[in-house]
Amino acid sequence: HEETSERRGNAMFDAMYKTASFENFKPERFLSQGSIEINGKEVPYQTVCEDNVFYNNAGKPIASIFSYSYIRTDVKDRKNRPVIFGFNGGPGASSMMVHVGFLGTKRLKYMDDCNQPSTLPPYEVIDNFNCLLDVADIVVVDPVATGYGLLLDAESADQFLAIEPDAEALLTFISCWLTKYSRWMSPKYLLGESYGCIRSAVAAGIASGGGKKRSYSMAFDGLILIGNSITTGRYFNQDIPTELSVLAFPTAAALNWYHRHPTQQSLETFVGEARAFAERDYLLALFRGNDLSPEEYADILRRTAFYTGISEAYLDEHLLRFREEDMVTQILREKGEHLSRYDGRITLPRFTSQMGTNFSTVKDDPATAKYGPYFHAALCGELFPALNIHLERDFVPSAALHGDRFVRETYDRLSGQQLSSAMRRCPGMRVFFASGWYDVCTQIGMAYYLINHAYLPKDRTFIKGYPSGHMLYIGEENIKALNDDIRTFLRGEDPSKAVSKS
Repeated sequence: HEETSERRGNAMFDAMYKTASFENFKPERFLSQGSIEINGKEVPYQTVCEDNVFYNNAGKPIASIFSYSYIRTDVKDRKNRPVIFGFNGGPGASSMMVHVGFLGTKRLKYMDDCNQPSTLPPYEVIDNFNCLLDVADIVVVDPVATGYGLLLDAESADQFLAIEPDAEALLTFISCWLTKYSRWMSPKYLLGESYGCIRSAVAAGIASGGGKKRSYSMAFDGLILIGNSITTGRYFNQDIPTELSVLAFPTAAALNWYHRHPTQQSLETFVGEARAFAERDYLLALFRGNDLSPEEYADILRRTAFYTGISEAYLDEHLLRFREEDMVTQILREKGEHLSRYDGRITLPRFTSQMGTNFSTVKDDPATAKYGPYFHAALCGELFPALNIHLERDFVPSAALHGDRFVRETYDRLSGQQLSSAMRRCPGMRVFFASGWYDVCTQIGMAYYLINHAYLPKDRTFIKGYPSGHMLYIGEENIKALNDDIRTFLRGEDPSKAVSKS
C-alpha cells in the first residue's frame, strides 16, 4: 500500500511539473539594503535574492535553486570573512525554518512557554538581534523544487531529486556563487538542519574527492549540523549494528526529565547519568538476555523505567527495549497525550482508533501543527517584503511527494563515510553537532554514536545538547545560545564548552 501511495505521489508530482507552464521562464533577482543592530553595533548589509538556473546541453533551463544572500557592506577585506550556506532538509524541505527561525535579519518572536498556542494570528516578527551577520555573510538556500526553487523539467528530476545529485547541485550552486561574488578565498561553512546534515556531509565528501558528474576541488572550513541525520547506516537508522534503544536513551531521559520530573538534578546531569547507565549496564543486559538472573533483570527493568519514564510493564513486555514510537506515546500515557517527534515538550491528545487508519506521529505532529503556519506566515508576510521579493510564484514549504526518491536511492558512499573522508582529506576542517535534547526525530544519541563509529577526529569534532527540540533555536535563550556557540565555532574555538541554561 505504501509503495502504491509513493508511486501515486510521484505521478502527481511529475504531472504537476508537466502541466505547469515554464516555457517563458525568466530568472528573477531582487535587491535590498538594510542595517541591523547586533551586540550593540549597527551592521549595514545588502541582500540579493535570486534564481540560480541549471541548463541542459541544449541551453534549456531545467531547474533553479533560489538563494537569499545577506552580505555585510562595511567590510573591506572579504578574504577573511566567512560565508555560511544554510538550508533545511526534508528531503524536500525549503529553507523556511532556518531562514525565519534564526539565520535571517528578521525572525519570529518566540513565546516564553513553548506550549503556548501560536498557530493562529496575530504573529509577531522582530529584528534578529542574534543574527550572525556581524561575523559572517549568510546565504540561505532553497534547493530545487522547494520554497521558491523550481524543477522546470520533470524529465530532469533524477538529476536533482536524489542524495548525490542533490549534493552535487548544491556544490555547483556554491561554486557559481563564489565566482559571481568573488569569494573563493573566503572561509566557507555549510549549515544544515535535519536531512540538511546528510546533504552537508555528502557535499563535503564529494567536494574533496570528486562526484559522479565532475570534480569540485572545494574545501569547507567547517560544517554546522543541527538535528543530525548522518549515520553509519544506509539511511537514517538503517543498518546500524547496535541496539537502537541504547542510542535513544539520552532523548528518552531528557523527555522524562522535562515531563515527569523524576529528580532534582539538572537536565545535563540526569541525561549524562542515564547515558552512562545505557552504555554500560543496560547494553550489557540486552546482550545477555535470558542469562540475567531474576534479580539482575528486575534491577535493570527498574532503572530503565526510572530513567526513561516508560512503564515497567511495557518494558517487561518488550524485553527491556523501546522504540521511538514508545517515547512519543508512553511517557505521558496517564494523561492520554502523545509527544511531538520534533519537539517532545509539545503534546497533543493521544490518537484513538476512532480517528481513522491514516494516523501518523509524523503527519499528526504537535510541533508541526503549532509552528508551521507561524513560520510560513512570518516568512511570506514580513521577511519577503523586507527583502523586496515580489513573486507570483507559490512558495512551497515542503515538497514531500518526492522524498521517497532519496530514501530508495543506493549511493556509493554512506553519509558517515563521506563526512569521515572529508575530514581526513581536509585536515583543518571542523564539525559542530548541535542537537536538541527533546528531539525524538534526530536523537542526540545517534550523533554520539556517529562520532565514535565513523572515526571522526575528536580534536575537530564538537557536540552540544540544547534544551529544545528538532528546531533547537526555538526560544529566546536557545537562539542566543546557538548563535553565540556558532560564533565561538567560527573563531576556531570549542563551542561545546559553553554552558546552556536548562
